[in-house]
Amino acid sequence: MLIETFIRKQLRLKAHTVTKVEETDAGLLVDIDRLGQRLLRCGVCRQQCRVVQSVRPAREWRDLSMRKMALTLRYRPRRVDCPRCGVRVEVVPWAEPWARVTTALANAVSVLARELSWRGTARQYGLNWKSVATIVKRAVQYGRRHRKRPPVHTIGIDEVSRRKGQVYLTVVYDLERRVLLWVGEDRTEDAVRKFFTEELGPRRCATLQVVCMDMWAAYATLVQTHASKAQILFDRFHIVKHLHEAVEAVRRSEMRRLSAHERGPFKRSRWLLLKNPWNLTADQRERLSTLVRWNVPIVRAYYLKESFQLFWDYRQPARAEAHLEKWMHAAMRSRLEPFKRFVRMLRSHLDGILPWTRLRLSNGAVEGMNNKIKSISHRSFGFRSATHFIAAIYHCCARLPLPVEL
Repeated sequence: MLIETFIRKQLRLKAHTVTKVEETDAGLLVDIDRLGQRLLRCGVCRQQCRVVQSVRPAREWRDLSMRKMALTLRYRPRRVDCPRCGVRVEVVPWAEPWARVTTALANAVSVLARELSWRGTARQYGLNWKSVATIVKRAVQYGRRHRKRPPVHTIGIDEVSRRKGQVYLTVVYDLERRVLLWVGEDRTEDAVRKFFTEELGPRRCATLQVVCMDMWAAYATLVQTHASKAQILFDRFHIVKHLHEAVEAVRRSEMRRLSAHERGPFKRSRWLLLKNPWNLTADQRERLSTLVRWNVPIVRAYYLKESFQLFWDYRQPARAEAHLEKWMHAAMRSRLEPFKRFVRMLRSHLDGILPWTRLRLSNGAVEGMNNKIKSISHRSFGFRSATHFIAAIYHCCARLPLPVEL
């Protein structure tokens, strides 16, 4: 088989043919031309066109290497007269419009970019990292246009840090299908509103049943405005995080108040007090049994923490609510100011906490996605641009389809 025939079949050319293949210092250069009077397709609507207006200057596209030799395609595109769109540049079957690489090379780069950094991917294919960034952005745009959009019933909303200085991205995750839905810059109300108005729209917002999130007021306001039928559920992880912060605040204040002799047994006890009892080692259990014999605020805080955790095991809403009310009453009488603040926070968010007994949902999958997002940033040593970072997150986490060759 001639190499011209092989390349023509690999590119699936019908209205074009390979006229010449020559070897240069840069690799193989493949010349392509129109085959006879075959009909060409419009670059906008892909409709076949009979009239060719003019011939454009030659363009080159980088293709997958052949036996470690760079392969470049060269062709002079035609301007066709489309009955629907007017005079347009034809679409070529081996590349997307305005692309400088073929679809085959772009897909290969996109697949590797999900595992490596953009610079590492560029080094593998002999490209510039900016070329890889352009390919990934094109793949994300194509994938978001062509991905399936089934009804969404349960979502999780959380934020992930983009860089130092309280700079965040907002992540929305489909908790049923375990797939990323949307990433937005910042976590303000205006920024997240785009998810409900542009990504979902009114009809799909009406299908939402549960929205799991932290106690950020902007999220709750948007859900009540755009998805009023959805049940707000505050994430268990964030509630327990606030509880642990209360325990740690009590421990720190007491460590400053105790004398040097009294402080000795409580040194290096932070994780001992915060860990679940079933995760303690034998030595840690023995040390904890010694600490809880002391009648000090640190021990009271520990007992309050453990008794609150029983709330997550209740299956009946009435009993869970009774336990929580009893616990909040005891915490308010404990003379521990951090726990009083925690109780005030609970009382203002009870409508989103008590449904836990019925729904049994959490943002654990979203937290796992956040860890993957952080690994994407770490392997690339960070992203200066939020646009690049968001494109990388979509590309690696949203399971988007890749462009197909014509």
